[in-house]
Amino acid sequence: MSADLKTELNKLTNVEHVATQLYGKIKDSKLEENLPFGDHNDDDLTKLQVENTKLKHRYAIIKKSILSLQSQTTSEMHDDDTFAITEHLEKVFTQAIATAYPRFSNVPAIIAAVNASPKFGDYQCNNAMGLSKKMKDEGINKSPRDIGLEIQRCCPASPIIEKIEVAGPGFVNIFLSKEFAVSSLTRMLREGVKPPKVPRKRILVDFSSPNIAKQMHVGHLRSTIIGESISRLLEFLQHDVIRINHLGDWGTQFGMLIAHLEDCFPNFLNESPPIGDLQEFYKESKKRFDADESFKKRAYNRVVTLQSGEPAATKAWQQICDVSRKEFQKIYDRLDVTIQERGESYYQSRMLTVVEFLRNKGLLELDDGREIMWPDVNKSEIPLTIVKSDGGFTYDTSDMAAIRCRLEEDLATWLIYVVDAGQSTHFHGIFKAAERAGILNPNIHRVDHVQFGVVLGEDGKKFKTRSGDTVKLSDLLDEGLKYSLKQLQERGRDQILTPKELVEAQEAVAYGCIKYTDLCHNRISDYIFSFDKMLDDRGNTAVYLLYTYTRICSIARNSGEDFSNLAEILDKFKIVLEHEKEWKLVKTLLKLHDVLMKCANGLFLHFLCEFCYEVCTVFAEFYDSCYCIEKNKAGEICKINHSRILICEATASVLRTCFHILGLKPVAKI
Repeated sequence: MSADLKTELNKLTNVEHVATQLYGKIKDSKLEENLPFGDHNDDDLTKLQVENTKLKHRYAIIKKSILSLQSQTTSEMHDDDTFAITEHLEKVFTQAIATAYPRFSNVPAIIAAVNASPKFGDYQCNNAMGLSKKMKDEGINKSPRDIGLEIQRCCPASPIIEKIEVAGPGFVNIFLSKEFAVSSLTRMLREGVKPPKVPRKRILVDFSSPNIAKQMHVGHLRSTIIGESISRLLEFLQHDVIRINHLGDWGTQFGMLIAHLEDCFPNFLNESPPIGDLQEFYKESKKRFDADESFKKRAYNRVVTLQSGEPAATKAWQQICDVSRKEFQKIYDRLDVTIQERGESYYQSRMLTVVEFLRNKGLLELDDGREIMWPDVNKSEIPLTIVKSDGGFTYDTSDMAAIRCRLEEDLATWLIYVVDAGQSTHFHGIFKAAERAGILNPNIHRVDHVQFGVVLGEDGKKFKTRSGDTVKLSDLLDEGLKYSLKQLQERGRDQILTPKELVEAQEAVAYGCIKYTDLCHNRISDYIFSFDKMLDDRGNTAVYLLYTYTRICSIARNSGEDFSNLAEILDKFKIVLEHEKEWKLVKTLLKLHDVLMKCANGLFLHFLCEFCYEVCTVFAEFYDSCYCIEKNKAGEICKINHSRILICEATASVLRTCFHILGLKPVAKI
């Protein structure tokens, strides 16, 4: 369906409204046929006749345009099934409302999925009551039911609608077409799961962002997991996504690190220093910095030499960064995270230019020796410190340089910052200031701070070790592997799986449950971290989803037939939807595009987790009620329902797509 269809529909209804007005003018212009000749002079009569001819001509053109647009709209609806069902129905019923009541052509259709009895349909259009009230306010009395019936009558043809019924006080119940469902499922099995069509954008996602010389800890978990999944979601929707790791690789702390490196590894210029534990190295340098005045003075001097580009200081800085970089990559490899490094150092020269840019625009003010910028003209918000009193720069400076670079150099039209909720005030100020400076144009650009809550321990307090230290991310992942292996052994899987399969299952469960537990909660909320709960195989957990997926995959394998070439199977067997549980499962699968659009619009992944859980629970109902493979008393296969196994394969395909977005690794055996 065309991305401009909504615009065209609005144009259509406006054209119809104008056409009605013109037709009224045509009728009025025929007054000469009813009035005595003497009431007109020749000039008036000639003018009316000329206007009448023009109006008739314009009316004919407009009517032709209406028919053309209606034909185009219907054609687009039939030719394309890569749409979200709710969005499609919104367009269909918005057009129906505009056709039935041109005066309310700007009223958008309200579409809701029906989760009650099948007799109420699959979706509802719930505009009738609201329109009735609007009409009453204008002195028009029309019951919601009559409005619902008129909407039903004016609804254009749609390939996805089987029938429409008006129930009760104007509820317009929409029943999906089984023919459309079978066609969509068949295409999915032949071509794979396709994304809904959306206008392609260039999007930059800023996430993870650990600090050099410090180990990644549980505080980096959420940004890394959420940012990776958002990137995967947007990439699946065919956007051009730039993943950025805004590393903390610049600042005064590097002075003491470089000075300590010079003392511990004086030959660092010729050979790479064997720093085993960089965090311990950082603690040692900090201890010296706090206790030794001469060391502190030398550390400050190293900051100056680093910022001036002195080769030895730059070499030391690069070596320290390399050690951290290798440690970070180990975590990213384990979590299957792909990200491009672009630390604060990247913006050093750009900070100089953004300061000059803001000065030239007259947006900087002196305040007690520093240069500040107000995010708003009314000076009612917290000002940004752009230049410190000693001439140095701040996080405000680097973030203003970064947002300018991302919009003007990277040419991104959508910026996403995946950073904890504690930074909301800071980013609000940056976004407002960028808009005030003319860097950010809200008519062209979209910018989001994807904030999230903190990870809590089972005591309800910030998640820490027993000694009160921050939990290292590597230790957390190791602990997850221990828990998952223990669970697999308790189930006797170590006796059935090969060593390679056991390791794959162990990692899939461990890393999957950590990711899924984070993503299945509304990101704004805090959540309690508990391996016991996340490894439960009941309820909305990664373990339950992975076990269900494996079970689904085993059905075709247990049939004894080869389902590897689904196109060949589909040439021989058709999907048939006869049992109510078959139909319920297929309708659930068809919600995928709606869910993906909902996730992308608000950047919330828990909706996708809820969808995965719904698919698995509805599949369980289907599997309990609909035999895919029937065996005789001797345990021999006597009947294979190919249609149902094809539905199983479609279910597995949908879950695989969702798992990829969520970062879960499905395994064939678990």
